[in-house]
Amino acid sequence: MQTIGHRGAKGHVAENTLASFQKATELNVDGIELDVHLSLDGKLVVIHDETIDRTTSGSGFVKDYTAKELSVLGIPSLESVFDLVNRSCFINVELKTYESADKVVELIKHFVLEKHWNYTDFIVSSFDWNALQQVRFLNDNIQIGVLTSTDVSLAMAFAKFIKAYSVHPYYHLLTVENVAQIQSKNFKVYPWTINEPEDITFVQSLGVDGIITDFPDRL
Repeated sequence: MQTIGHRGAKGHVAENTLASFQKATELNVDGIELDVHLSLDGKLVVIHDETIDRTTSGSGFVKDYTAKELSVLGIPSLESVFDLVNRSCFINVELKTYESADKVVELIKHFVLEKHWNYTDFIVSSFDWNALQQVRFLNDNIQIGVLTSTDVSLAMAFAKFIKAYSVHPYYHLLTVENVAQIQSKNFKVYPWTINEPEDITFVQSLGVDGIITDFPDRL
C-alpha cells in the first residue's frame, strides 16, 4: 500500500512548501500530492486556496501576483517542486482550475522529453472533470486521477470514460465492496485525507492501493 504525502507532509511542515515536500521525501513517501493555480504571469504555482491569505503573510488572489512575488511569500513554482523531488517519488498534481490544465500537460511533457522522466512519475487529478477531459484530450499518456467527494459510482464511470489511472474518493464513501469494484475495473484507489490512527487502520482494511495523508510517518 502506497503512502502519499498530502500537500507534502502537511502535518509536520507548512503545506505546499518546498520544505514540506522535502520532509515528505525524507519520510520515504511513495508519492506527494499538491495543488496548482496560475499566477498573474501565467506560471504554475503550488498553493491550495485561490487566495494567499490563509497560508502566507500576504492577502489577495493568487492570480493577482506574479510567480516571483509569490515565491517571495513562500509559494513555489510547480517546476521547482519537480526539480526538488527529482523522481524520488511520484507527484500527484491536483488542478484547482480548468485554466491550469494545458500548462500542466506542457510541463509534464517537458520533463518527460527533456529531462528523461517517465509519465508514470505523475498523476494529474481534479474535482473539475472538464479539466481532466482537457488533459486527456491533449495527452494520452498522462495518468489521470478522478477526485470525488460525493459519488464513487459516478467517479468510476467517468474514470472509465476518460481512461483514467485512479479514483481518489473521500474515504468516508468507501466500503470493501466499492473498493473491490473500482479495482476490478483496473483503477487504483487513492482515498483522502486520512490522518487518525483508527481511520488509517479502517482504510487499510478496505484494501486500497494508497493513502493520502498529512502524516506519512503514521502509515
